[in-house]
Amino acid sequence: MATRSAHINVMIRAADKAARTLRRDYGEVANLQVSRKGPADFVTAADLKAEKTLREELSRARPDYALLMEESGASANHATAERCWIVDPLDGTTNFLHGLPHFAISIALEERGELIAGVVFDPIKNELYYAEKGQGAYLNDRRIRVSSRERLDDSVIATGIPFLGHGDRPTFLAELDAVSGAVAGVRRWGTASLDLAYVAAGRFDGFWERGLSSWDVSAGIVLVREAGGQVSEIGGKAFRRDSASILATNETLHRSLNRLLPVPAPKSA
Repeated sequence: MATRSAHINVMIRAADKAARTLRRDYGEVANLQVSRKGPADFVTAADLKAEKTLREELSRARPDYALLMEESGASANHATAERCWIVDPLDGTTNFLHGLPHFAISIALEERGELIAGVVFDPIKNELYYAEKGQGAYLNDRRIRVSSRERLDDSVIATGIPFLGHGDRPTFLAELDAVSGAVAGVRRWGTASLDLAYVAAGRFDGFWERGLSSWDVSAGIVLVREAGGQVSEIGGKAFRRDSASILATNETLHRSLNRLLPVPAPKSA
């Protein structure tokens, strides 16, 4: 069994407690209160309850750490604290609302601007992914690695698709045309944290997307790196919290996909 650090244990306990409410509410998804944040971008009562639980648990365990959370934003000490929890209480909200059993809780720890630990928990499949800098990546205490595939035509690549009111559809369609013509398959499952966890576990061979937020990807980035993979912006620049795109793969496919991406979007007439 893998040895878990104190930080990882804090993150897992918080995720497990929040997952109990998500499982319960998922079972009653038809009765959830739903408000609109924007076009096709929902926030549910379950989302808010999970975030409250995570905020309370993480703050109780580490009161001097800052918080950056999807629904409530940054805590008052965000600018001054050396360490910050980056949290998405329900990644895959649309899946959740439609009764699709593919969503996750994502928690990352950032120290002086560097991501050092991450937990992604899928409460329906009971799959717990975690990683810490220099300690490897794990799925339910089993060590995981990125895939060893070297050829695009053997690979399955995950992505996100722009939807109502979000994203750059022309650029995406150009990228999809370039990638889909070179690989064995492209998947869009609607939960970026799990896309990255699946790359870390070798289930997906790569993942690319534009326009994500730090809480969508921070924990997954730690997983991929600790599983032996590479993470950058599309085009190869180093990934930063404010990066507008992400590409995560093994070393060989990273070079290959960066030769395909970025693709210039078609010019409008």
